[in-house]
Amino acid sequence: MDAQVESALEAFKNGRPVCLFDSEKREGETDLLFPAQAAVPETMRQLRKDCGGLLFLAIGDEVGECFDLPFLQDLHTAPAAVEDHPVLGHLVTNDLRYDARSAFTLSINHRETYTGITDHDRALTTRRFAELTHACLAENVSREIAFERLGAEFRTPGHIPVCRESKGGLARRQGHTELAVGLARLAGTTPVVIGAEMLQDDGDHALAVNDARAWAEQRNIPFLEGAQLIAALSNNGGPSRS
Repeated sequence: MDAQVESALEAFKNGRPVCLFDSEKREGETDLLFPAQAAVPETMRQLRKDCGGLLFLAIGDEVGECFDLPFLQDLHTAPAAVEDHPVLGHLVTNDLRYDARSAFTLSINHRETYTGITDHDRALTTRRFAELTHACLAENVSREIAFERLGAEFRTPGHIPVCRESKGGLARRQGHTELAVGLARLAGTTPVVIGAEMLQDDGDHALAVNDARAWAEQRNIPFLEGAQLIAALSNNGGPSRS
């Protein structure tokens, strides 16, 4: 396996961050990613201060299936929703420049948070969602039990936007959601990843890949390109969801 990939997997297994660039042919962005189960307030603080983009939670399709989390794009285009709220018919997502559809599902807050936006609150929401996911998948609980457990701890809307992997994973879509989840699977961690996009200091553009690579090297953070991860997953049995 590629030495850079091995370094990234070792870091991720131990709760440390990885920088992951998708492709110049897609968003052309680098995300800073952490395994969600390792999230503490300092994690959120680093994402907030060092990245500048949206903090998001990437989840595997099996997580979405476990909790039956709908894609927002599907909710917003459902005939009944459009009939009740006609403005939705004017806001259809049909012009993404980098993909055919959005990965966003529901946003969440843990019920023990106050506003949900502080580093403490977002770390709690992130970590507990990952821990609950791990338990529900390991126990192979029914949907009804998964719903009860989720609702007992979380509410929506919240301050952690969640992005769900497409069915088929990287074999179908090579977005940061699928890449982040692929990294987690290859590292043997729960397929729940917290991350944020890295922007230039002025916020007008994504941080250039060479600048992101240099930033990561200065801080001894492993840096990967999407193609490296996809190749490693292929060599490990295929890029799609296992």
